[in-house]
Amino acid sequence: MSNTSNITGLSPNTTYYVRAYAINSQGTAYGEQKTFTTNAQQAMPSVTTGNVTNITTITADCSGDVTSDGGSSVTARGVCWSTSQNPTTSNSKTTNGTGLGTYTSNITGLSPNTTYYVRAYATNSNGTSYGEQKSFKTSQEEGGATFTDYRDGNVYKTVVIGSQVWMAENLAYLPSVSPPYKSSHSSPFYYVNDYNGTNVIEAKSTSNYQSYGVLYNWPAALTACPDGWHLPSDDEWTQLETYLANNGYNYDGSIGLVVGIVNKIAKSMASATGWNASDRQGSPGNTDYPEYRNKSGFTAFPGGYSTPSGTFNDVGIYGHWWSSTEDSTDYAWYRSLYYSSIGVYRDHHEKGLGFSVRCIRD
Repeated sequence: MSNTSNITGLSPNTTYYVRAYAINSQGTAYGEQKTFTTNAQQAMPSVTTGNVTNITTITADCSGDVTSDGGSSVTARGVCWSTSQNPTTSNSKTTNGTGLGTYTSNITGLSPNTTYYVRAYATNSNGTSYGEQKSFKTSQEEGGATFTDYRDGNVYKTVVIGSQVWMAENLAYLPSVSPPYKSSHSSPFYYVNDYNGTNVIEAKSTSNYQSYGVLYNWPAALTACPDGWHLPSDDEWTQLETYLANNGYNYDGSIGLVVGIVNKIAKSMASATGWNASDRQGSPGNTDYPEYRNKSGFTAFPGGYSTPSGTFNDVGIYGHWWSSTEDSTDYAWYRSLYYSSIGVYRDHHEKGLGFSVRCIRD
């Protein structure tokens, strides 16, 4: 006759040996020895909250680290935040994958000049754990924040324009460097204006790199922006231009777009220095209307461009910036400022040219 016994009082994650037994008048008999190991004790995960970085008026980054899964797989992790202390996943939150290890969350939809509380969290089958609470305050003024590119340590000023967050400097990420006669419509190439060598350290020591950043062909531009940022689309450029034209950034105080002219916002977008001199009223190269010089904080620099024929052109005269939007197999849309024009212009050109890049926050 078979029987089943319930064994209690065991320890977690421990190996035991067991035998069945039976007693009669002749004595005690034992069955074959069996072995088993109890399960590890189940618990909630352990997670720590990292530092809050890259704070702007409406965004911030916060890291987390899941150091233990508690014996059960971590199915969700991220950060949660609120204007009240001890936020939970019932408040605003990010979702940043599963499992153990570190991660970085991009916190969006914040309000300027506001204090927030944030905690990392991790969830397994036993529940949700939270890391230490951290607090931070969003920026009050446009352009007050910076972003550090972890790939090379370059620090960029940023600016909030309408609902968008832009880098207020040309991108300077330079994983390699080529002379301008090396070009492609499909493979990435990186250039520094007036530098014809291949040594990255030498290229970075030039005044043009330090002032104007890097020139990218279109394939390089598509992937040049760091995590959390991207190359703006043609529509995102249009959104920027429309906001500025409609909100008092036309150099002459007019509102909106002008018949026959795309806009009058070049002076409000251009850096206050670095442009060739011009006598054209309202242009970046003219020192007139000082209250409108770089009024937007975008600080567009005239970094010139490179051509597939092997030349560098127009530092101080032109600034060209790629969009992520193709026009055709060999052409893509871009934006341009000219030292002696009053507007920002939209055009398309072949993907092999080296233009500047401005990144926009995801």
